[in-house]
Amino acid sequence: MKATGLERVHMLQNVPTFGGINDDVLSFLLSHSKTKEHKAGEVIFREGDYTASMYVIEDGEVAIYKQKAGEDCLMVILGEGDCLGEMALFDYMPRSASALAKSDCRLIEITSQNLYEIYKKDMEQFALIQMNLGREIARRLRKADELCVKCPLRSDAEVKTFRQCQ
Repeated sequence: MKATGLERVHMLQNVPTFGGINDDVLSFLLSHSKTKEHKAGEVIFREGDYTASMYVIEDGEVAIYKQKAGEDCLMVILGEGDCLGEMALFDYMPRSASALAKSDCRLIEITSQNLYEIYKKDMEQFALIQMNLGREIARRLRKADELCVKCPLRSDAEVKTFRQCQ
């Protein structure tokens, strides 16, 4: 069952990226954004793709994969209210991972152009979205740092060789 406009606004307000954003701005964002539906098993985007959009999962699950030695390594499974692809709005670099619909899903696609329209409409709300995006990326970086610490450390010889190469 598809959510009403107000239900969609309230769903977005529960997403960390859009916490504290008013109903008017979120309604505006939704009216300027695309909704994309993917069947289970469909690729949403691939590692290495160039794009300037992020997604909010409105319904379903998405698996995030990264290539390592030619193999797809599952990084995380995201669900309703989670965001993916946010880095593309900041660095305009190729996607750092691939996203695959784990189940039938509905996504809200938010582009840099959508955010620019918010900037023109309400600079204060735009700044809050940017701060929220930065916080979300920082949280993910901290989580990645913690995972790196849990990995086996290199031997001293490997570390010395690495330092000499820099």
